Amino acid sequence: MNPCENGQRRTVRVKRVDEVNSLDELFRHCLPAFGGAYFRRVYTILDRAIGMGCPLTIAIAGPVTVSGQHQTWLLPLLETGWVAYLSTTDAVCYHDGHRSLEGRRDPVFEVPIFGDDGALRDERTIRVTDMAFDEDVLLDQDRFLTAMLQRPEFQRKMTGTEMRHLLGRWYAAQEAGMQVEPGLLATCWKMAIPVFVGAPGDGSVFLNSMKLWAMKEAGLLPEYAFDLDIHAEVFEACAYHHWGLFESDSKALATFMLGGGVPKNYNLQPEPALGQVLGLPNVRGYEFDVQITTAPVTDGSLSSCPPAEAVTWGKVDRDTYVQSTESMQGDYSMVIPFLVKALLDRRAKFERLHAEMGDVLFERHPEARGYLRPREGYRLFEKRAGLVDTLRGAVRENAEWLRESLRYPLPAAVQS
Repeated sequence: MNPCENGQRRTVRVKRVDEVNSLDELFRHCLPAFGGAYFRRVYTILDRAIGMGCPLTIAIAGPVTVSGQHQTWLLPLLETGWVAYLSTTDAVCYHDGHRSLEGRRDPVFEVPIFGDDGALRDERTIRVTDMAFDEDVLLDQDRFLTAMLQRPEFQRKMTGTEMRHLLGRWYAAQEAGMQVEPGLLATCWKMAIPVFVGAPGDGSVFLNSMKLWAMKEAGLLPEYAFDLDIHAEVFEACAYHHWGLFESDSKALATFMLGGGVPKNYNLQPEPALGQVLGLPNVRGYEFDVQITTAPVTDGSLSSCPPAEAVTWGKVDRDTYVQSTESMQGDYSMVIPFLVKALLDRRAKFERLHAEMGDVLFERHPEARGYLRPREGYRLFEKRAGLVDTLRGAVRENAEWLRESLRYPLPAAVQS
């Protein structure tokens, strides 16, 4: 939107940094221009989405668990109750278990980014940017996973969300036994937050499942029945999106994407799956869409695709995107702690005011109600059977459209 349309202009008004008393005020009043203005818009869009009470979905690419970032900002964000579900990578789930391994307390340490990687290899040290750990940590993690995957509760076909829910329960037990702080999957298990991984074969949790499968195929294991139901998992993601649009209090969804790649695509695909593939009526994309990515828009990748491009696919709502979306180019590991801290400070402010004013606060500041949503969250994993059944019913009602979509004038059959 042109800020000068209809003769209206946005006046630049600022405050000195020594005049503000919180990160919230700093974001609103001390970032007037250039890259700082992008940062301010990202913050204010998230603030509006949270204040409106929108369920928030998060997509995270990058090694947040091996680097400890999940403990600094992601877990506090999940514990607000604002987050409906999470999309990430298999590697994030795998490395989440390292800190609770037997005899491996504090296994991750810092190394130079531009050091001697040959020397690290000689020492059997594995590097992830500036984080490192002994190779034996991976071997121990593999043993933990293969022992766990042989458990009776895993011997069936299930969605990846079911598998990661069970994995979170085992991680939680291991963390409790080793007396270490809860990790990402343990927190998601406790809060019943579904965790999606769009490329499960591209990570070591699944590689360990492949090991057990290979042993069974080679006659080295009598039985191994674990299997991922990808169809059911994608349908489950669609069911949560359908819930957000038609059953949640806000009747809208917000997404916060850190990085790009498969986690971002998985977070965005329910809308075209519901509206274009399943043909369901009145399906909208995300009302709020915020992304922080290092990918330049000119590289043509999904990682760099801004919300405006996603509008053309129907993944982002066309009627709201100008006011409620932003893509900021930057390294999210540098800025996300400040964003989350500012949002948490704003929640804490509303908590103090509510203790003083009671429900009068919601009359004066309606956004406080969204901020003060129950901390236990949506617990969608516990509701998934009912939500999947609701979506299944919607598919059934759309039978005529779906049957028609099966027809296409294919060329003559190719002779073998």
